[in-house]
Amino acid sequence: MIQIGGTPRQWGMVALLLAVLAGGLWFSLNGELPGRSDDVLRAGRRAPAIELATLDGGTLSLAERSGEVVIINLWASWCGPCRAEMPALQRLYSAERARGLEILAVNSTVQDSPAAARAFVAEHGLTFPILLDTDGAVSRAYRLRSLPSTFIVDRRGVIRQIFFGGPLSEETLANAVAPLLAETP
Repeated sequence: MIQIGGTPRQWGMVALLLAVLAGGLWFSLNGELPGRSDDVLRAGRRAPAIELATLDGGTLSLAERSGEVVIINLWASWCGPCRAEMPALQRLYSAERARGLEILAVNSTVQDSPAAARAFVAEHGLTFPILLDTDGAVSRAYRLRSLPSTFIVDRRGVIRQIFFGGPLSEETLANAVAPLLAETP
């Protein structure tokens, strides 16, 4: 016969540990804390506004891209997975731009520099807009967890998919945007 012992204090600690683990599991599956659901960025929510300076000296906003399918990619020049996925983003942009695909590559300039971003863009031959998040406002609004982070936004400005980390393959990106590009503007 197996006998399980322990003091009430030990059993209380076990119960507390199980409650913390259950709460962590619930949070990881639901992605939000009770009473804070309006503060969570997730698929099905409107994409936060973006208005930033571009690498070429202009300004660009997400609102200007209304009616297009937009990939918002947060990246930095020193990020290995960012370097690995940029060619896939460029190939997809070249292939689907005429169908209404836009890519807003938001450089996390608060962790990088315009000079490093410029060299990165030249090295990879990028032709989509490069935005500079110099104060981290967009990184905060998009709850940046890791670089790269990619948000797929439909023609109405609603986030449809979120990818934290990478690198993402061209196939993954194409599969994410294909149904959205098929929707009428």
